[in-house]
Amino acid sequence: MANNNQNNRGRNNNGNMSFEEAGRKGGEATSNNHGQEFYEEIGRKGGEANSDNHDKDFYKEIGKKGGESRGNSNNN
Repeated sequence: MANNNQNNRGRNNNGNMSFEEAGRKGGEATSNNHGQEFYEEIGRKGGEANSDNHDKDFYKEIGKKGGESRGNSNNN
């Protein structure tokens, strides 16, 4: 019975692949087909695109929010 549950993990009630399972499989396939340089390049391109689409105030605001979040988690 436990083996059957493992086989159905990531499947919806119709026995089809769930979005979660499809995403995991796609991520694994991408990882198997591309090296570290690929991820560095897409990260650089994404950072440049964000920089082109946002001004200094945007980064100040998200920095402030991140600092507040970290400050709250350290005060437990």
